[in-house]
Amino acid sequence: MQTEVLRVLRAEARSWWRHRELRRTGSLDDARRLERQTIRRDIGYLRAALNNPNVYVSCGGGGTILHLGLTTVSLYAPVERFPLASLAVRRGTPLIDIRHMRDIVAFANLPKVTLDGQVDPKPWTSFSRISLLTYIDAAERLGARIVNDPRADRAA
Repeated sequence: MQTEVLRVLRAEARSWWRHRELRRTGSLDDARRLERQTIRRDIGYLRAALNNPNVYVSCGGGGTILHLGLTTVSLYAPVERFPLASLAVRRGTPLIDIRHMRDIVAFANLPKVTLDGQVDPKPWTSFSRISLLTYIDAAERLGARIVNDPRADRAA
């Protein structure tokens, strides 16, 4: 699996328009340097996604977002066309798919997922912090589809 991850990240880095343009103009060393930087950055994002229990991916009509706490990585594409997010989901990061959800405003007004494990008491507002499991419960009630549901571990 590690070889597959590196292969996907390399292909993604090479496909960037800036890197292709550098290669086209003969600046191969610059292109390779930027590609290595991109791959290292993406590996860092992937490690964060796999090591933090509050990280998740959301996918809606406006694109896909990898929520890494204070950092987000996004692309205006479905999760299937966002290699970094696809890798994170394939490696077990929860995916909240809101593409078929009707009440997007209610979803946008959900409290935020806590970064440090500290949750705010009820009643919650859109500025409150809640656990990822509570967030998933609320998103599912609104019609979201959940992949890699961490609540399955809780029931066992």
